Amino acid sequence: MLIHKLAHDGRLLLTYPVAQVLAQDERHICVEAFFQRPDYDLGYAVFAHGDRFVEYFYADRWYNIFAVYGSAFKGWYCNICRPATWDEARLDCADLALDVWVWPDGRTLILDEDEFAALPLTPAEREKATAALAELCQYAAENKLPT
Repeated sequence: MLIHKLAHDGRLLLTYPVAQVLAQDERHICVEAFFQRPDYDLGYAVFAHGDRFVEYFYADRWYNIFAVYGSAFKGWYCNICRPATWDEARLDCADLALDVWVWPDGRTLILDEDEFAALPLTPAEREKATAALAELCQYAAENKLPT
C-alpha cells in the first residue's frame, strides 16, 4: 500500500510505502511506516531516518495521528486533514496545513496556523477542521491518543 499525502486542492505532495497494515475496519486503518528521508529537525522533535511511525487514518474524522518512535517514544504528530479514503493499494489524505505536535507528557504545540488561515476552505470545512483540532487537544490533555 502507498500513502498519498495530498494538498487541500488534491495535488500530490508526497508518496511513501506502508511497511504493513496493522488493523483496519470500514472507519479506520492503522499502518506502520518507517521514515526513509534524511534526519529532519523540526525544532521541537527530530524525525530520524528509520524512525517507526504508527499511523492512524480515519474515514469519518478530520485528522490523522502518527505515533512516532525512535529508540524511545517521541510523541504524536497529528495532521488536520479531510477524512481519508483507501483501498488495498493506496490511501489518500488531503492535508489542511494545520498540525499538532504532542509530547509524551501531553503538552501540545499547534503548528502552521497562518498556512491554515490562508487556505480557501468553505466555512463548513473550516468549522470541521477547527473542531478536529479541539478534539485532538482534548485527547492529548486526557492522555487518550493511540500508541
